[in-house]
Amino acid sequence: MPDNSLRLGVNIDHVATVRNARGSAYPDPLRAARIAQEAGADGITAHLREDRRHISDADIDGLMEVLSVPLNFEMAATPEMQAIALRHKPHAVCVVPEKREERTTEGGLEVAREENRLAHFIAPLREAGCRVSIFIAADQRQIEAAHRIGAQVIELHTGAYCDAHAEGRFADRDAELESLREMSAFAHALGLEVHAGHGLTYDTVQSIAAFPEVRELNIGHFLIGEAIFRGLTPAIAEMRRLMDEARA
Repeated sequence: MPDNSLRLGVNIDHVATVRNARGSAYPDPLRAARIAQEAGADGITAHLREDRRHISDADIDGLMEVLSVPLNFEMAATPEMQAIALRHKPHAVCVVPEKREERTTEGGLEVAREENRLAHFIAPLREAGCRVSIFIAADQRQIEAAHRIGAQVIELHTGAYCDAHAEGRFADRDAELESLREMSAFAHALGLEVHAGHGLTYDTVQSIAAFPEVRELNIGHFLIGEAIFRGLTPAIAEMRRLMDEARA
């Protein structure tokens, strides 16, 4: 992959959310994954939550069978999820914080306080050949801890930046963007691969995509929502266009 390239990972969780709202077999997340990869996605992201509110175990089984692009398996740091990841050995695992009452992932993982536990948790995943990513805030202390425990990748949480933009808090938005810029460079200097995601839209993606250290963006909820109006393939194509334009 060229040094300046930027990958797009498409998160299909909320196709499963719509399916599960009626307890039906449709819309099928596997069909969405196939369309996404045909539309230019470089990978597919799916979060198997402990409460199985959207993606199911059967979805993960199916994705491992049908995908021709890498699967990024998002999961909490629990023995159950570790066992599932070790059984499937996906290309990548992204360890995220998870609370049952939250609507979506809130903030980044607290790595610095749980270094020892997380180091032992990710070691078998790395040994199995999975690329291990840690989903964290743009915070130097957390990045340093992720590096110490042996993560190969960090994914920076862009939610606060996107929320500030959507709410018109532009001073806060610009401060968040600067933190993301500085911490992308800091993590890269440590030798970590840098990814970013959460809440990104057409309006917010280009500022993040322009960071030369960022190698991958993971985007889901917005794309699935936009697909209702324009279709999944055009929605992904427009995101890809904006990313490429920003990177150029």
